[in-house]
Amino acid sequence: MIIGTLGPEGSFSEKAAKQWNSKAELQYYDDIFDTVDALLRNEVDYSIVPIENSIEGSITLTLDLLMEQKLIITGEVIVQIEHCLLSMGKRDEIKVIMSIPQALSQCKKYIKKNCKDIEIRSTLSTSQAAKLALESKEFAAIASRESARTYGLNILDENIQDVNENFTRFIVIGKTTPKPSGNDKTSIIVYLEKNMPGALYEILGEFANRGIDLTKIESRPTKKVLGDYLFYIDLKGHTEDRIIKDALGKVKGKVGMLKILGSYPAAK
Repeated sequence: MIIGTLGPEGSFSEKAAKQWNSKAELQYYDDIFDTVDALLRNEVDYSIVPIENSIEGSITLTLDLLMEQKLIITGEVIVQIEHCLLSMGKRDEIKVIMSIPQALSQCKKYIKKNCKDIEIRSTLSTSQAAKLALESKEFAAIASRESARTYGLNILDENIQDVNENFTRFIVIGKTTPKPSGNDKTSIIVYLEKNMPGALYEILGEFANRGIDLTKIESRPTKKVLGDYLFYIDLKGHTEDRIIKDALGKVKGKVGMLKILGSYPAAK
């Protein structure tokens, strides 16, 4: 089995991939788009990409790719994120701090308090920032302990994220829907016709009336007209469950579009 993940080595995506399947061969890609595209080109059997963070919310590129491409979510992994400040040099030598935009945002209080007059640069991944930090003692990266070990960097500060309880949810994208496990989630996208007042209330009622637990509902612009939205919904259950199948059948008749992204075992 080959899993595509964000690279280089030492990324949180790599950690998610190993957590999901510790024996798989990993193939590293520069960004989320390339990681997903690798699956579409059949270079890998699965791809693992981040979809939401407990501090910063959803990864919009991942949401957009789920809508735009024919993708099947086959699993999910939740990884605790602990950011560290890494460098070859000492704290007073640092002139540039690098990391992925989401990590920089998750550590904004630390940066504001401790990194005045230091240039902030964005990278494609935390592990890429760590690799770049090897180039000069004036460079530092916000990345994981795994990155520090991988690249031989010093940990100058640890747990520098704004909130200690910091988790990122990753989705596993594959080619077939797993059979029910007894503890499953289903992800869907719905588009409501603009001339249907109360449509969102009605479709939510289809789930509520059946006692189906919705674990997430989020809107994203359709990118066509201002005020026009798609709704991303996660719910407990599998599409092979009779109650889920019945609810989705009713919802389909009340919306302009229903896209089922997949049913998969919920992360422990």
